[in-house]
Amino acid sequence: MNYTTKTLDNNPGSTTERILFRLKSKGPTSTAILAQELDMTAEAGRLQIQKLLAAGLIEGQTESSNGAGRPKQLWRLTSAGYSRFPDSHAQLAVQLIASVNTLFGAQGMEQLIQQRETTMRAAYLEACNPLPGIEQKLIRLAELRENEGYMARVETDGEDWLLIEDHCPICAAATSCQAFCRSELQLFQTILGNAVSVEREEYLLSMGRRCVYRISLL
Repeated sequence: MNYTTKTLDNNPGSTTERILFRLKSKGPTSTAILAQELDMTAEAGRLQIQKLLAAGLIEGQTESSNGAGRPKQLWRLTSAGYSRFPDSHAQLAVQLIASVNTLFGAQGMEQLIQQRETTMRAAYLEACNPLPGIEQKLIRLAELRENEGYMARVETDGEDWLLIEDHCPICAAATSCQAFCRSELQLFQTILGNAVSVEREEYLLSMGRRCVYRISLL
């Protein structure tokens, strides 16, 4: 039987969407691990993988074995799989950026980015400033970003925190004008204050799978 994206269940919470979300948020993995994490039998896991392969939403990736065993077969999202996570009005955003550059030049583009940053800063500060500590502010910041479609979460790494964004809903706009990303890095630093440093460790636009920011106490 041939499967297309139309035959797959697109409902949030469906097995299809749960698998795609798992691969998006945690990266390539095997059929066995997918089945275990999603509480499926091994046979059900293999069937779901075949459906997604036939639909062109995932592809194989061989993981080299350090020992004498066979290399592991892992699964990862294809570009079609990534497209299931919407980039908000991507084509319109790119067209508007091009129009601003044409009509107003680099200075006009910079003013646009500064206005966006000013608006976001005001909203983020209002939500985060009343909170007592860095960790509470960071968790609230991640909640705000999650609501905006960034699939954001906070993890600890030793004495540091990691702000992880598994998706970028403005990726097309950021690709056309990377100053949007510069702006967000500065924004996080402002929200969290001078007691910490904020550094980008993974970057979606530099062949990264996601964006990750390390927050360290100074």
